[in-house]
Amino acid sequence: MRLVLVPTPIGHLEDITLRALRVLREAEVVACEDTRRTGLLLRHYGIPTPTLRLDQHTVGRARELLAPYGYVAYATDAGTPGISDPGAELVRLALEWGWRVEALPGPTALIPALVASGLPTHRFTFEGFLPKAGRARRERIEALAREGRTAVLYESPHRLRKTLEDLLEAFGQDHPVAVAREISKVHEEVFRGTLGEALEHFQEPRGEFVLVLGPKGPPALRAEAVLRELKAKGLSGKALFRALVAAGVPRNEAYRLSVEEEV
Repeated sequence: MRLVLVPTPIGHLEDITLRALRVLREAEVVACEDTRRTGLLLRHYGIPTPTLRLDQHTVGRARELLAPYGYVAYATDAGTPGISDPGAELVRLALEWGWRVEALPGPTALIPALVASGLPTHRFTFEGFLPKAGRARRERIEALAREGRTAVLYESPHRLRKTLEDLLEAFGQDHPVAVAREISKVHEEVFRGTLGEALEHFQEPRGEFVLVLGPKGPPALRAEAVLRELKAKGLSGKALFRALVAAGVPRNEAYRLSVEEEV
């Protein structure tokens, strides 16, 4: 039995690989969250492979539903299966059954938002969706505020302002953030500024959002941690200076650290 996870466009229909299209054609069936949505993609590319609904409500019956097939492609509504969707559970089950599992590279909202943010990308953490309320939400945000890495979150439009308010309380009004909206779609936007400015900007949020928070923590400690990591990779001199700056260390601090390493 073979299961292949197929990333599908998060916006523009051309954001799909040739290999993904080939797998969708070759598979005996395309299991998916929404047969109507995935069906639109398949029809767009003239792919006749039949579809089968496999979402959070039916994934528990996956073995029964997929039993007739030896080659299954799995696609979620958009993006790479296994990120904030039933794909992770399907993979776990398939591995238990001894299936061969493959994951194709392809579209995801996480990486485009991160690299377009202008914030440090050297080290980052992906948090997905925060808990909606209560102690679990508060503890998750407090943990992020202790992080020394850039943090990436997903958020829906009706919860964006509440999340910005909660983050502002933990990180401070002037903490740097980038908010990407509708990535790869007609109304794509990347807002870059502070949490306070983002809250002012998004008065009536629309679309799907990715929040990228700059690193939080004592600057000196962050710089030293980055320095140790870069030195372990053998960097020194100008190469070390450039890497420190790229990691978000202020230029004057990066220069001081790189020069001290040469002494």
